[in-house]
Amino acid sequence: MRFLQKKTHFDFMGLRRIAMIVSAVLLVVSIGSLATRGLALGIDFTGGTLIEVGYQDSADLGSLRTALGSGGFGDATVQHFGTSRDVLVRLAPREGVSSADLSTQVFNTLRGATGAAQPELRRVEFVGPQVGEELAEDGGLAALAALILILIYVAFRFEWRFAVGSVAALIHDVIITLGVFSVLQLPFDLPVLAAVLAVIGYSLNDTIVVFDRIRENFRKMRKGSPTEITNTSLNQTLSRTLMTSLTTLLVLVALFLLGGEIIHGFATALIIGIVVGTYSSIYVASPVALALGVSKQDLMPPQKEDVGDGAQL
Repeated sequence: MRFLQKKTHFDFMGLRRIAMIVSAVLLVVSIGSLATRGLALGIDFTGGTLIEVGYQDSADLGSLRTALGSGGFGDATVQHFGTSRDVLVRLAPREGVSSADLSTQVFNTLRGATGAAQPELRRVEFVGPQVGEELAEDGGLAALAALILILIYVAFRFEWRFAVGSVAALIHDVIITLGVFSVLQLPFDLPVLAAVLAVIGYSLNDTIVVFDRIRENFRKMRKGSPTEITNTSLNQTLSRTLMTSLTTLLVLVALFLLGGEIIHGFATALIIGIVVGTYSSIYVASPVALALGVSKQDLMPPQKEDVGDGAQL
């Protein structure tokens, strides 16, 4: 099935310098925000107590925050969870107070704030600070290990210039995805970290398809510069790239709108990653390989040497 019925002849590489400027601006903003504002880490990483309560009618978050502030819980994060009748309260850990006592105090404060409309306590979760630090460290190591293994795999399968290009695209995608979460201060928890790792896999798959076609065309096309062959390859894979990205986005947008609060952050990270990953497979991975000087000679199969008596090595 083809998304585009006619052959396209877009000059993708003719716009690579403009794309480079766009990528540089996005990377500078993302790194600057990560360095100054950081990520709004959830209790999965910081540790703390999470309390979910339900109401029969819509809950007024302003009055709940005021009540919690008066009760000594001014640092609590209060937000709707799924519907306006569901409320989620996050609290940082407190020395000398157990999770059970803390949740009881918070729930009693919420009951006193709503009068006749009594809330229902649905769940209480506690994550210790040590567990949160270990999760953050393990998540970072997992991402680093994935990038190193991808570098080795692409270098072995294709050529080291393509390996550098693919890893540059993956780092580009991860930094910009994290940067959006930092700029908008969206909650960053374990599902979002899982989505970032999934973005690495998706972006690599898209890049490998393009690289595979570039290598094939380098061997088939007798004429043409590396830039022209790259353009031809990108046009030949454009229909597949658009079809894959759009169908994936349809599913993710449905999850974002209808999937509920639990996977909201997961779907958000993947939507950002799919868009950035599709862009980077065209305007980051291939231009980096071209800038490093990849040529037809680098991708031709090695010639067999004649050692006499008709035998070859």
